[in-house]
Amino acid sequence: MSQKISLTRYLVEQQRVNGHIPAQLRLLLEVVARSCKGISQAVNKGALGGVLGAATTENVQGEVQKKLDIIANEVLIEANEWGGHLAAMASEEMDSIYAVPNRYPQGEYLLLFDPLDGSSNIDVNVSIGTIFSVLKKPDPAPGKAAHAVNEQDFLQPGSQQVAAGYCVYGPQTTLVLTVGNGVAMFTLDREQGSFVLTQENVQVPADTQEFAINMSNMRHWDEPVKRYIDECLQGKEGPRGKDFNMRWIASMVADVHRILTRGGIFMYPWDKREPNKPGKLRLMYEANPMSWLIEQAGGAATNGRERILDLQPGKLHERVSVVLGSKNEVELVTKYHNAL
Repeated sequence: MSQKISLTRYLVEQQRVNGHIPAQLRLLLEVVARSCKGISQAVNKGALGGVLGAATTENVQGEVQKKLDIIANEVLIEANEWGGHLAAMASEEMDSIYAVPNRYPQGEYLLLFDPLDGSSNIDVNVSIGTIFSVLKKPDPAPGKAAHAVNEQDFLQPGSQQVAAGYCVYGPQTTLVLTVGNGVAMFTLDREQGSFVLTQENVQVPADTQEFAINMSNMRHWDEPVKRYIDECLQGKEGPRGKDFNMRWIASMVADVHRILTRGGIFMYPWDKREPNKPGKLRLMYEANPMSWLIEQAGGAATNGRERILDLQPGKLHERVSVVLGSKNEVELVTKYHNAL
């Protein structure tokens, strides 16, 4: 690009010129971006900052937290609670919602986030990231007085999101964002301290020859997933008529970023180890924002049978199977599931 366009300018144009977002949402997204810059600095320091390794606590899912999980969660809360844009926040690392304290002005938006996705990669210097989603606080029913924000207010289908994105902390720190008008990527210019637009109108190719899945779980998969992966592995000699490569980073942010950049399919399906759980990933903090980004870039996202963005959440930390990426591949996997 001949002229550098900052994230602030991009958001101002989305608000003023294109009319896609109101001023309060623009300001909220700028605060989230500043939070990500702070997390990026902590990640970059690594062992020098004493941020590596596990903490002594567990999150609501019973997973041992990393020190950076806790740091990132605190950075996001402290940066966003006082600005007047939010009514409440919810995090994968917290048991329940975090209502904005009464000493601060109350906004009309709800922010959800996975503060540090890919925690298993922290200590080995592999890309990790922050995922976020913004919802509008529901208006009170006709004739009803406004109520204090509660967990039920967050339980909206992903199709109701007004903004979503992630920040990947890799060789570059890259912020990827949608406000319902396509997908844009911004790279952190460390010398200037600002995110700069580096790609607009991101598009995921409809076809691909790359798949991302944890192959060590193959023996636990359902038959449609086994069928799809087996056909990929047969290559040119099989029914697909082409060779596939496998990619698996064990960081959803990094895997989705690769798909947005060059195509592919990402799968984290239900399996037989915990048959009562519909999947591993969290609907509200991971699947919904990533699915909207992928759809905004021309891809598709399902739980194997249904469009993820149409799912009605039943609880804050609900889990879901995820199949997302290049449209034709996702549709094939979905077809195999629905044929049962």
